[in-house]
Amino acid sequence: MSDLGDFTDFDPDDEGDPPTDGGQETTTGTSDGASDGAVDDSTDAGQDTEAPTDTAADPETTATTAASGPQEGSDGFEAVEVSPAGVDSGLGVVSATEGLRISEDSQETELRAYVTVENRSAVRIGKYLLVPYPDGERLFCRITALEYAQEFRADDATEIHARRAMRQDGIDEQDFKFVATLEPVAVLYSEGGELKRRMTDRVPKPETAVREATDTGEIKTGLKIPAEGVFLGHLAVGGETVRTAAEPPTIDYRLKDDYADGDPLVFRHTLVAGGTGSGKTHTAKNVLRQYLADGRTYPVADENREASPCLVMFDPQDEYAQLHDDNPDIDDAFARRLEREGVAYGGVEDTVAFVPEVAGASYAASDHRAEQVAFTVPFSMVHDNPWLIAGSSLNGNQYNALKHLLGRFRRQHGGDATYRQFTSFLDDPALREELDETGRVHEATFNAVKRRALGFDGIFDQDARPITDLVHEFVRAGGVSVVPTYHINNSRSTATVVLALAALLVDQKLSNDPDYPRIEETPLVLGLDEAHNFLAEADSVQGERIIGKFTEAAKQGRKERLGLFLVTQDPQDIAEPVFKQVNTTVVLNLGDEDAISAVNIPPSLEQKVPYMEKGQMVVYSPDNSEPVELVGLPECLTDHE
Repeated sequence: MSDLGDFTDFDPDDEGDPPTDGGQETTTGTSDGASDGAVDDSTDAGQDTEAPTDTAADPETTATTAASGPQEGSDGFEAVEVSPAGVDSGLGVVSATEGLRISEDSQETELRAYVTVENRSAVRIGKYLLVPYPDGERLFCRITALEYAQEFRADDATEIHARRAMRQDGIDEQDFKFVATLEPVAVLYSEGGELKRRMTDRVPKPETAVREATDTGEIKTGLKIPAEGVFLGHLAVGGETVRTAAEPPTIDYRLKDDYADGDPLVFRHTLVAGGTGSGKTHTAKNVLRQYLADGRTYPVADENREASPCLVMFDPQDEYAQLHDDNPDIDDAFARRLEREGVAYGGVEDTVAFVPEVAGASYAASDHRAEQVAFTVPFSMVHDNPWLIAGSSLNGNQYNALKHLLGRFRRQHGGDATYRQFTSFLDDPALREELDETGRVHEATFNAVKRRALGFDGIFDQDARPITDLVHEFVRAGGVSVVPTYHINNSRSTATVVLALAALLVDQKLSNDPDYPRIEETPLVLGLDEAHNFLAEADSVQGERIIGKFTEAAKQGRKERLGLFLVTQDPQDIAEPVFKQVNTTVVLNLGDEDAISAVNIPPSLEQKVPYMEKGQMVVYSPDNSEPVELVGLPECLTDHE
């Protein structure tokens, strides 16, 4: 082995050693003929000899040679024009170098593809690919990992390799293999002229060409995305919209919304989770607008007729009443695009803001034109839901005492008696003494109940119509009823109002003998923004009653045409019994690890969540499709300020 010496002394600008013998280069290894006079006598000492021209490297010479047929080169070999046979098709081929296996256990599946050099820059993790079988079936799969491997056994972690690479303008990939790890999703096949999918049950052959999935039908079938339904956004990979050769080139993602294969997913409940600035409210409005599209109806009551759904939205930031107004930023071109894709847009004229009347709070809306109707929560609603005034600290014994006191109060003063009358009732010292002496309610327990119950001044029986008298206006097929609470500066008052109205709707939906048939007969979407403030797990009687009521509502939603639509930035705080009933989870950017873990999406998508830009989302809906990444619409479909 020759001694390379000290590589650090190498100078790439050196042209070689200085010429010897007066500047003439010495020719070695010449033949006898060369020594007999091959050197040109006209070459003066000290002048370099002109090197012979390499005609093979000259494009014009090459072209001439190719045109005139085979020629003898300067090296004595015949020059032959060569062009590759066929045309490259796809991104690369299936590789069996490290095994090729399809298994029921995903951890044992071995599926890789070698990617050719010219295709490497276009390949991304998450991209969808197709691998054909000889009989015409195709394996639909997704890239889950990308890696370089050495083509030849060599050590590229050396000073020589590093310095050489640092002095080059580009990167030579010829000496490296570029390998994509694939996750099988489904096998696509045709039956009766219809494209269908089944679980992966066969292994592709080695060296099969792998191509990118670019057909809308193949991608939708592979991911089990319904052709029709409620529009959520466009399919994406790594934040970039998946594009096809079709028109439109994007792939729309929709939620199943009919009874052909089970129940509409609106009644299987939806959770939208995202941090501040992630586009959470923008996305929620766009989805809700689709539920209010013209012609969207569901069977009701005895199922002999259908009705449009009513949306009741509890709005802590005063944003959803804007559903009434058009978005002025939607131009004609964007509107035509929405119409081509069957996406509902524009304000919903039948939008009403039902404003709770609370002492010390005044509502002044300046960013929407929806009608406003003031209402109050009558104290009579507490009789059916005593937990409304239980507070978060009453224990079981105290809660039973509260129910006893409410029952006695109702018998004495009637079902329409007011909150003020109830506080006067509790102020009677004779009542406390009687209950203590009879052993029905201990004095300390009575005092604890009284302290909690006296903290609801200004909430009940205010100067407005009771909501129980407005049910027909509040629940309207095809209408939107928004309950803003931004103007209420007391969290207890806000929670009481929201929970009182939500309990009214849920109780009537689940009742076999409802007092308000309008609620029972109307498909209902119950929206709750900042849901974590109302549905958090709590170690109290009130918390148990609230979670129990919403859990039961979620379980019975399919049967009763009741869908929960929860919006939150803290999904980890939603009580597990409620969370478990949610079928569709829409996850936008979240920065909190606990929040990301709580939404329970596949790890391959979970790691993308902290890096998603505004409007990017992951949708996990097991009864609808494979988990996917989407990009939402750039414009809100209604007004959004």
